[in-house]
Amino acid sequence: MSDEVLEKIEKSFKGMLHGTITLIIQDSRVIQLEKHEKIRLV
Repeated sequence: MSDEVLEKIEKSFKGMLHGTITLIIQDSRVIQLEKHEKIRLV
C-alpha cells in the first residue's frame, strides 16, 4: 500500500467513535474506501 493510501485510511478513522471502514481490493490494490459512521444520540 502506498503512503497516500495509508494516510487516507488514517484520516478516515480519526475522530470516529463508532462505525466501520471497509477497504475494497481489486487486483491486489486498494481501489475504494467506504466509511459508515454511527453517531450515538444518547
